[in-house]
Amino acid sequence: MYHFFVGPEQICENRAVINGPDVNHIRNVLRIKPGEKVLLNTGSDWDYLCEIREIGKEEIILSVVSENQSVRELPAKITLFQGLPKSDKMEWIIQKSVELGVSEIVPVLTRRVVVKWDDKKSAVKQKHWQGISEAAAKQSGRNRIPEVSVPIDFRSALNEMQKYKVRLIPYELAEDSEKTRKIISGICPGDSAAVFIGPEGGFEEEEISRAREAGIIPVTLGKRILRTETAGLVVLSLLMMQLEGK
Repeated sequence: MYHFFVGPEQICENRAVINGPDVNHIRNVLRIKPGEKVLLNTGSDWDYLCEIREIGKEEIILSVVSENQSVRELPAKITLFQGLPKSDKMEWIIQKSVELGVSEIVPVLTRRVVVKWDDKKSAVKQKHWQGISEAAAKQSGRNRIPEVSVPIDFRSALNEMQKYKVRLIPYELAEDSEKTRKIISGICPGDSAAVFIGPEGGFEEEEISRAREAGIIPVTLGKRILRTETAGLVVLSLLMMQLEGK
């Protein structure tokens, strides 16, 4: 069943309204007809099963059939600080991270980032990334749409990570897999965790030293060197299984 996000003000008692870009998508792409049912969510733990009544050019009118509480978010806040990779990789990372339950994605401009970032196009790019997050949230049945921010610099990333209880930075020269397992297994519902992944070129040793000084723990993800688009998803997968198993 198709899943859409709406504002709380768009659902009132037994009536709901969909407007914006979703109208065209429903009419001309999905070709949903009156009488069919969809799920609406306002960014909460409640789903609204709705039946489409009218499909107009600018809005769709629906009847609310039922309300059901359905919690599909991880019970901990997980933020991915991602060293900015090439455009297509960033889009893939956003999509898969949202599917795995990430709460927020923060692109970071580290020293070995190969992308030439244009601040003038920052808002346009962020809006595009946010659209990818929303589409992935719909597809995977999330209760909320994870926020994707504009890129920040390395220093700002270290400062932002101080807000989290657990702070990890996978690093190819880190050792002790048992230490990594203990840290992951110690994360519980209600905790918060930040994961910092390097770009295609990885982190410089000085960046790792600065991260250590900021209380961020280097961890290993095994004996093989993982690509930037793989490493974050490995950690998120481990966290998802850990948190949903408790």
